[in-house]
Amino acid sequence: MTTMTGKRFQDIPVSILDLAPITEGNTAEITFKNSLKLAQAAEAMGYNRYWLAEHHNMESVASSATAVLIGYIAGGTKTIRVGSGGIMLPNHAPLVIAEQFGTLASLYPGRIDLGLGRAPGTDQLTAMALRRNRMETAQDFPDDIVALQKYFSVENSMAKVRAIPGEGLDIPMWILGSSTDSARLAAYMGLPYAFASHFAPTHFLTAIDIYRKNFRPSQYLDKPYVMACVNVIAADTNAEANRLATSFFQLATGIISGKRRRLQKPVDSMDGLWTDYEEAAVKQMMHYAFIGDSEKIGAELTTFQQQTQLDELMVTSHIYDPQARIHSYELLMGVHGGR
Repeated sequence: MTTMTGKRFQDIPVSILDLAPITEGNTAEITFKNSLKLAQAAEAMGYNRYWLAEHHNMESVASSATAVLIGYIAGGTKTIRVGSGGIMLPNHAPLVIAEQFGTLASLYPGRIDLGLGRAPGTDQLTAMALRRNRMETAQDFPDDIVALQKYFSVENSMAKVRAIPGEGLDIPMWILGSSTDSARLAAYMGLPYAFASHFAPTHFLTAIDIYRKNFRPSQYLDKPYVMACVNVIAADTNAEANRLATSFFQLATGIISGKRRRLQKPVDSMDGLWTDYEEAAVKQMMHYAFIGDSEKIGAELTTFQQQTQLDELMVTSHIYDPQARIHSYELLMGVHGGR
């Protein structure tokens, strides 16, 4: 791909996606406390936003009640934006989400984001359990977004069904995606676009190009705004970063093999823990993973930004030890040149 010039890595905001990992030997209670500590540290470091993702029936992920967890994080911080990366809208009635996020935005004015995805965030059997007799599918996603926009609008005050709280509030909505379909939808609706390149790299460059070329200005956004999520594991040395990354590799191997476990402790070597096929699949899935010391991370992210010209970078870091995870974000912000 031709290298572009423009915004440097140091010029764009950096944010965090937290999957609220449950680590081996710990509980969701510990996970939530660690997430709050990370959010507070991130706020002090100068990170822009802190998002949590809706997943269900996953032993390693504790963020299933996403709106509740967003409230907990927002309540324990003061300035950092907090939101969903994302709410899987087909799992919910738009009115319920409008009320939940209207409540959050009323409690924490000017700090709540609503990122929306069309996937279930789980397997099909669990999706059926979530939705019960509701027949929502990904095909209903655009109409559900329009319904949400209506509930948040001042004009809906004359409607028979209203979102209170929610009505009249300015809650930024984002389209999340991992495909070109989501890019076209975000462009058509004139909404900011966040791409899940941390686990779905295949269509990333094509999707953001489609979004930019087809973007239609709206009342919400006058020009395209692209954020992408990548994996970053930083440490004081390359060797230590590679060792920390084995927790991440074990997690990804479990996704590939269908043998999911809680986030495992790092190991000295992945030999015997993955097959050749699993190793290749993990490395393909995790194409946008930046692992190393500050110098290596800085150089690679500089090149990445030159190629993609993102408006914002979001980072997720699957690191077993909570202090090592915070330190990874400290090193990243040091490279970025934030506070």
